[in-house]
Amino acid sequence: MTKSHTLIDLTFKTYNMNWFKLTGTDPSNPSHYTLVSSAPICIAPPQRLCAIYALNDGSGQPVITDALKNEMINALQNQVNTTNVLLESR
Repeated sequence: MTKSHTLIDLTFKTYNMNWFKLTGTDPSNPSHYTLVSSAPICIAPPQRLCAIYALNDGSGQPVITDALKNEMINALQNQVNTTNVLLESR
């Protein structure tokens, strides 16, 4: 009788929250952001997306969740910075 064994990978990844500055044109595309060391200075008055505070996917790109997308939309509609979204002037 042959016994078989199943190996289970129990590797857990740790994700850190970081600021990401929008450097491309599509705020919903993680590859259009650049990881920055701290909250960037965004010129007032707020009118367009400048930066987001999000989980780092481990390769230097933000994890853009539905909740963060909604926060981005609300910030843009109300023209105000939020906890995780900074806006800048056009």
